[in-house]
Amino acid sequence: MIIDKIALILSIVGSLNWGGIGLFKFDTVAWICGGQDSIWARIIYTLVGLAGLWCISLLFREREDIVSSSNM
Repeated sequence: MIIDKIALILSIVGSLNWGGIGLFKFDTVAWICGGQDSIWARIIYTLVGLAGLWCISLLFREREDIVSSSNM
């Protein structure tokens, strides 16, 4: 499903951002958007959070469902 791929990409972006915060104390999203409190940064943080929640569903899907939906 396309939503699975979008959620996975957003989760990867979020994990890279958190890695940057943890290793270098550098928040890429805040830097791009003009600070953590900007509306754009908050939207991105929210989308990444929702994507992470969506990815939880991937853990509970049957293997056949994942393979058959990726072949479409």
